[in-house]
Amino acid sequence: MAAGRVPVERRRRRPTKTGTVLTEELIVDCALRLAGEHGAEALSVRRLGAALGCDPSALYRYFHDTDDLLLAVADRIIGETMGGFAPAGDWLAGLREMAHRVYGGYSRHPKIAALAAYRVTRRPHEFRAVEIGIGLMLRGGFDKATAVRHYAAFIDTVLGHAALDAAHAALAPERRGADTRAWAEAYQGLSADEFPQLAEVRRELPLMAVSSFETALELFLSALEVRAG
Repeated sequence: MAAGRVPVERRRRRPTKTGTVLTEELIVDCALRLAGEHGAEALSVRRLGAALGCDPSALYRYFHDTDDLLLAVADRIIGETMGGFAPAGDWLAGLREMAHRVYGGYSRHPKIAALAAYRVTRRPHEFRAVEIGIGLMLRGGFDKATAVRHYAAFIDTVLGHAALDAAHAALAPERRGADTRAWAEAYQGLSADEFPQLAEVRRELPLMAVSSFETALELFLSALEVRAG
């Protein structure tokens, strides 16, 4: 189907088999729940139709395809994370809070984060988030082009860490545990002759298992502060 939003006139408010009236919001709620429980494979019209008690084809009255639905789900997450956020004070403090909000939002939906963090939703919540983020950069004194590029680097850093940490959190427990233990086990037995630098920091290597989000964020904000003068 062609890209873009489904015209309002195509959305019929007919009850499903269970008596529920379908809405875009209800479908997004269901998609978030199913993806959270079963991962990306749950975002199929067949599984959504079964969960909603409707004919799968009915979903096409609200979304062109499952990718269109994924973008709506991503925008819902943005809306949840940015709700009530209206930074009025220090621009760096505003960016720090925005970063924590975005990172936290995707951390609450780890199975969606890896799919949606790199997408452009082209929807209202994303519009508002970008408006706020670029506004904070402009408040920091950057010219228009620099503000846009710095915001892109900022949000990519945040979303990249969110997707990485979410993907790790979504691993099966035994795989996640094995990756975490590697720094305290496999790396500890390496030859100091072959890996002298690793041997020097042997005791500190388990820190590699800790998310680097906070460190990366503070490094980025410190660099912005210097550039802003």
